[in-house]
Amino acid sequence: MKTYSPKPQDIERRWYVIDASGAVLGRLASEAAAILRGKHKPIFAPHADTGDHVIVINARDVELTGGKEAKKFAYRHSGYPGGLTATQYTRLLAEKPVFAVEKAIKGMLPKNRLGRAMAKKLQVYAGAEHPHAAQRPEPLKLGQIPHWNGLPERGGPKAAAPTEPVGGERAEPSTTERPARKAAPAGKKATTAKKATTAKKATTKTTARKPSAKATTAKRTAATSAGTKTKAARRTKKEA
Repeated sequence: MKTYSPKPQDIERRWYVIDASGAVLGRLASEAAAILRGKHKPIFAPHADTGDHVIVINARDVELTGGKEAKKFAYRHSGYPGGLTATQYTRLLAEKPVFAVEKAIKGMLPKNRLGRAMAKKLQVYAGAEHPHAAQRPEPLKLGQIPHWNGLPERGGPKAAAPTEPVGGERAEPSTTERPARKAAPAGKKATTAKKATTAKKATTKTTARKPSAKATTAKRTAATSAGTKTKAARRTKKEA
């Protein structure tokens, strides 16, 4: 059996709403990150973004356990020496609850371009209202696993293959005659005949034999011998 790898046509994006009122920040972040990655689907693959969209509402009502409000700090560095800034989570949850929730969820996603693409499917709001009603998001409680309906259906039903008759005899081919081809006009025949004759003449001209090399050398030797004879006769006349 071959290993299955998810394809773009097999990925179906859905929208879920998570109410963060009274939820623990770590538990909320872990479940939201799992949905963003697509780990609730059987087609999950670590190299592909198979997850769904997540909307977190009531982020201002998130809680921390074990007295972490005073112990936990959010750090930020300006890039200059001595530019480290630490913010206590009691102040961070009071002033920027959306940032605190986003920071916790993004910290559980891959630290590469795949993780950044998954983080784009996250929407966090401090209140109970959100502008994503057109997407018809489904409410999801903490600890609830989204329902899986299988791969989306693509295309229509395939056409049935032709079946042979019951007796095993194949159907005879149709005896209908095909329409005869139209006869070419007389003008076209004459032009084709002219083209054929011109082609024959061209071939006869090209196939004509060239004079051999021996004949040309004999002519050259005869011309040189005649020239030498005339020069010798002129010399004798001058001497006489």
